[in-house]
Amino acid sequence: MSRRTALLLVAGALTQLSLPLATAPAPTAGPDGTGPTADRPADALARHAQALRDGPLAALELAELAYRPLGQDATGLTAELSYRLRGYDDHPALLRRRLTLAGGAVTGETAAPGSAAAPWDLGPVRPVRGVHCLVLGPADPADVAALAAVGDRAVPAVDEVWGSAWADRLVLQLPATEPQFAQLLGVDPGAYQGIAAVTSAAAGAPVNTPADRVMVNPDAFRQLSAMGKQVVITHESTHVATRADTHPWTPLWLSEGAADWTGYRGTGRTARQIAPELAQDVAAGKLPTALPADADFAAGSDGIAQAYELAWLACDLIAQQHGQQALVDFYRAVGAAGAGAGRDQQLDRVLQRQFGYGLARFTADWIAEVRSRLEPTGA
Repeated sequence: MSRRTALLLVAGALTQLSLPLATAPAPTAGPDGTGPTADRPADALARHAQALRDGPLAALELAELAYRPLGQDATGLTAELSYRLRGYDDHPALLRRRLTLAGGAVTGETAAPGSAAAPWDLGPVRPVRGVHCLVLGPADPADVAALAAVGDRAVPAVDEVWGSAWADRLVLQLPATEPQFAQLLGVDPGAYQGIAAVTSAAAGAPVNTPADRVMVNPDAFRQLSAMGKQVVITHESTHVATRADTHPWTPLWLSEGAADWTGYRGTGRTARQIAPELAQDVAAGKLPTALPADADFAAGSDGIAQAYELAWLACDLIAQQHGQQALVDFYRAVGAAGAGAGRDQQLDRVLQRQFGYGLARFTADWIAEVRSRLEPTGA
């Protein structure tokens, strides 16, 4: 079953922090009525952060956990939470939180409206550490351990193609339910319908730093075969490895196609097995006329499966004609080229420089490749 057609996302509202709030003794207010409750919410937040690190979140081995007050009103306090996982995060993840205070102590905490949930919002944190990855989530421990094993295989598979200069490690999050998956992404219901997993840069990290969160849709992931699960996580791991070379001007057919190409590499799957929806279209006489547009990859869009399959074929064509390293070099050259006057013009220039021909010939060769590899025998 394709990772792009097997799934349904059912989202729910953000829930209140489900861990028991760890509290530290609060200084009492002075005789004039002043004190931390009235004047120093930052002090209360600092005590709260330390209590969490020492208590419910101790197993995470956090390198950093801090709150920065953003504003206070009659019902509570809005703050920015920054946290960093020791050994995994080069930059802190940033989340907006809503907290209530009483007597100089934090008495309640939720994700602020519109903000993604923190991993511990979903339930007690039971991290599982693999050789190359860390898995967080309240899912069944057996599922968490199995995902860690998949992640540990994905990282070396990515290294074989892209090298090990990237972070060479993964943080995966496995919620127990699809609504929790939506909470971790901070998205509306159905926003990621049809997506098995999503790679997201830690909120607040510079845009050119490696992404460091792979969110897994548990119900959808559970339906996949062992090979399907490995392809999905290797695909997402490729996004982590290539984040520093991926820019707004990088076309999605290249970034998604390269990730799929890496995921399917070595599986022995044929083009028809990797691109079944596209094969049906070709059999019906429907051939592409242009490389997929970015909008074709939007979750829920018509033809999203074909967009991924066309992207895989484009990257496979480069690898078949010029070699694996040429695909990697082309990807990085596109990222290094900058936005320029326009995406197609930049792609044309990079293709000319890397392979000696431009976008028009590449597109024509790719359409011919789609036909030759997917047309029914004898057509």
